[in-house]
Amino acid sequence: MNTTSARPSRALGAATAALLLAGLLAACGATAEPGATVTATTSAPSDAASSSASPSDSASPSDGASPSDGGETLSYAGRTGATALELLLEADPSAEVTGEGENAFVTAVGGRTADDSKSEFWALSVDGEPAQVGSGTLETEDGQEITWTLETY
Repeated sequence: MNTTSARPSRALGAATAALLLAGLLAACGATAEPGATVTATTSAPSDAASSSASPSDSASPSDGASPSDGGETLSYAGRTGATALELLLEADPSAEVTGEGENAFVTAVGGRTADDSKSEFWALSVDGEPAQVGSGTLETEDGQEITWTLETY
């Protein structure tokens, strides 16, 4: 499979999402709970540059995991009392979700929609382990690393 032609658009999409997120966070920064920050790191395949969005200059981004299949990732820190879905939507307001709560299914992250015709899906993991429940149910904790990775089945 030749993915060479898709690389520039993926890198551009990741960079665009990061810039959009930074702008939205700057414009809406006063709406977050005091002391609550979400740091997100996106990773594109191969030599594409990683982009990170941080709502706070004092927060340091975590390293995005490199997926084994060359897909894209988005990583952010967990926060006690918040679900993985709530934090995803804070980190990436452009993320697309079908359903709600325990029935929520993430279909797009960072402007990249999972392609059913290519058997793609956005997989959720916590500290490098596959999540055992859906993002709308998964209560995160401080210190956890939550990662979304574009994978195939």
